[in-house]
Amino acid sequence: MASHIVGYPRMGPKRELKFALESFWDKKSSAEDLQKVAADLRSSIWKQMAAAGIKYIPSNTFSYYDQVLDATSMLGAVPPRYGWNGGEIGFDSYFSMARGNASVPAMEMTKWFDTNYHFIVPELGPDVNFSYASHKAVDEYKEAKALGVDTIPVLIGPVSYLLLSKPAKGVEKTFSLLSLLPKILPIYKEVIAELKAAGALWIQFDEPTLVLDLDSHQLQAFTAAYAELETTLSGLNVLIETYFADLTAEAYKTLTELKGVTAYGLDLVRGTQTIELIKSNFPKGKYLFAGVVDGRNIWANDLASSLSTLQALEAVVGKDKLVVSTSCSLLHTAVDLVNETKLDDEIKSWLAFAAQKVVEVNALAKALAGQKDEAFFTANASAQASRKSSPRVTNEAVQKAAAALKGSDHRRATNVTARLDAQQKKLNLPVLPTTTIGSFPQTLELRRVRREFKANKISEDDYVKAIKEEIKKVVDLQEELDIDVLVHGEPERNDMVEYFGEQLSGFAFTVNGWVQSYGSRCVKPPIIYGDVSRPKPMTVFWSSTAQSMTKRPMKGMLTGPVTILNWSFVRNDQPRFETCYQIALAIKDEVEDLEKAGINVIQIDEAALREGLPLRKSEHAFYQKWAVHSFRITNCGVQDTTQIHTHMCYSNFNDIIHSIIDMDADVITIENSRSDEKLLSVFREGVKYGAGIGPGVYDIHSPRIPSTEEIADRINKMLAVLETNILWVNPDCGLKTRKYAEVKPALSNMVAAAKLLRTQLASAK
Repeated sequence: MASHIVGYPRMGPKRELKFALESFWDKKSSAEDLQKVAADLRSSIWKQMAAAGIKYIPSNTFSYYDQVLDATSMLGAVPPRYGWNGGEIGFDSYFSMARGNASVPAMEMTKWFDTNYHFIVPELGPDVNFSYASHKAVDEYKEAKALGVDTIPVLIGPVSYLLLSKPAKGVEKTFSLLSLLPKILPIYKEVIAELKAAGALWIQFDEPTLVLDLDSHQLQAFTAAYAELETTLSGLNVLIETYFADLTAEAYKTLTELKGVTAYGLDLVRGTQTIELIKSNFPKGKYLFAGVVDGRNIWANDLASSLSTLQALEAVVGKDKLVVSTSCSLLHTAVDLVNETKLDDEIKSWLAFAAQKVVEVNALAKALAGQKDEAFFTANASAQASRKSSPRVTNEAVQKAAAALKGSDHRRATNVTARLDAQQKKLNLPVLPTTTIGSFPQTLELRRVRREFKANKISEDDYVKAIKEEIKKVVDLQEELDIDVLVHGEPERNDMVEYFGEQLSGFAFTVNGWVQSYGSRCVKPPIIYGDVSRPKPMTVFWSSTAQSMTKRPMKGMLTGPVTILNWSFVRNDQPRFETCYQIALAIKDEVEDLEKAGINVIQIDEAALREGLPLRKSEHAFYQKWAVHSFRITNCGVQDTTQIHTHMCYSNFNDIIHSIIDMDADVITIENSRSDEKLLSVFREGVKYGAGIGPGVYDIHSPRIPSTEEIADRINKMLAVLETNILWVNPDCGLKTRKYAEVKPALSNMVAAAKLLRTQLASAK
């Protein structure tokens, strides 16, 4: 019985690629140095999978930034502003598209389906001259083969590539991206021909958009694309991989009727209903790559349950046609549990990271083939039973409090217009008030202080003194820049979710459980294993300390319940909304303690609210109802004069704008600049928004420093569709990933732009 892995984490067990990338970007190392680190990581991954007994090992899932950007490079679809003149795309053009450069901004970045991974959105139009401009897929296949590992090269499928793209600036929004299919398929044919010539026996096309709500025209594009590729693909085994949700009956029919396709990869963890489609009608002679090992969470697989599912499927598709696989790429999980030295043995026994999931896949394949490892299965069953019965998982008081939430919508008693009036009397802010989103640059010295405190190398007194000094520096800088509503810079926090999870019960933490978010940016999601509560205040000391350093309003900075949920590895033994309500009650306690401590502006970030939106429209309403309700729970008890902010970033918000309004925050700051001001189109189309709003005026994920004039122009575009008295001026997101040499001039220009507009507005009266 064969086994398969959809994809594997790229960063390395100790984030080796992250550090190599940042060293290269900072011009501290060469392209050759970066390439060597990457080659070593790829070699290690391929050999590890081969040693574990995996038959179908993927290649070309490694990326220096993002796999969709790799496809853009392969197709030569470089926007003209980057000055690429043809030939093989090098690091200069590649990283300029991803990060921008001194003269031009980066391409838009958005969330990869409903994950916390991000991809670079292709910008396409009728005038794009596609050409075969990156041979990475072929090069990596040959590289693995030279190491003695025969792999399945993986490509983003042509239809998904186009459906994930957007019309370039200047191209009509109604332009049909699928009309470009005849232009990109010749490039795919060249790649396929080279892979065949190099000896490839299989090829994997990732077509995850098949799980979305597609119309007949979009489904027909898959049929047309693979019919056109059929001759070129002749002689290859072709796997079409889907993931993250069920397939509709129409999509399943389209998939299983594609020309020239040998195998179908299906997510049977998040796509449990797809199993019924398989049982009712699976094409004879085709392979099923059954994704029964979860690629998006860190819980050990219930091997007995998965084996039962596989045995039922084996009866449908045939013993020699069933391949055990992961539900999706393991990119979305941590790398290796072996590196976790501080997790206690009980919790550790409940978990499986990428390396352990590879072993689980192979163990299931061997069991199906009659070579069951009884000891491995027995240990797994024991761990499953331990997790179900452990007293540390359940807190009856928390469950009772969460159950009592039913029957109320937890809205503040006064409407937002009246609240804003009361808040303005107290805060006395100017027109177009300026603020930032929360974090300030995390310097090497600051990271050293936190690291040494965690390792007990410095005393708590020394730690508190160092953090206070950093807060004072950030406060003084903001006052010098004349920012209106200040933040303390979050120097005590390495990560916005990890910081809160460490102080809440029901959470566990890893040492090296890093997961890539985008580029070199990695996050270390907490593990929610049990009921959640707040034993004591979490931020009150630092916020009060910061407020004592200034007469200007100081924001209390919290992470909202939906974002904590969506940016954690969440327990899978109860519905997600129940866990979210528990977190909301814990944050509510913190909000009310901040208010009692004299903090008049409290920001409750819901950066990840949109990314949790289910992929199926039929499931949107239920998710939005409990997610928005969870946010309102956190602040329903504060006074009218306490201003509640929230922040959202890097998603397509237009389809949830009414839920955003229903959150009933006093002010929302929201990503806008990198997505080409897509957000503003909602207001142009007539949506009325009465609360305060700060669409980001510049992209903080690029080192580029925008001019005062550029920012003023953005603010003017906002003023064309938003009332002057509700508009705030702020960056797109937090500043922790930037350097002070970039932050100071950018914020200075931002404040100058706001003042320029204030003067113009005053003189126009």
